Amino acid sequence: MKKTRLLNSEISFLVASIGHTDEVTIADAGLPIPAEVERIDLALTHGVPSFIETVTAILSELQIEGVVVAEEMKSFNLPVHQQLLKLISEEAKKSEKTINISYVSHADFKQRTNNSKAVVRTGECSPYANVIFQSGVTF
Repeated sequence: MKKTRLLNSEISFLVASIGHTDEVTIADAGLPIPAEVERIDLALTHGVPSFIETVTAILSELQIEGVVVAEEMKSFNLPVHQQLLKLISEEAKKSEKTINISYVSHADFKQRTNNSKAVVRTGECSPYANVIFQSGVTF
């Protein structure tokens, strides 16, 4: 059995197989997922697993260098936005790397998911609880 935190085999495979600058989306339960993008569906029931729980687990194994968030999250989901920024800040300190954060409209965010290697769907049912992580390197 794996010793690290992340036990989901599909997400573990995804993290192990993506390269520098590849993108992964972590989504709430309502974000539309393009048919041509791999869907890893974790949603069990409303709020399970949460967006923040899923982000935390994925960041335990994925090195990131960039983050894309919908601008609307700042206005319509401030608690989740603040938690996400805290996790990104902690990750930057741990990795001793700069992590760039960019904001786009929700419409542009949905379009950008077409570039993701996969979309990980959570059970989160709060507005705009979505993020795109751009993979970095560990060296």
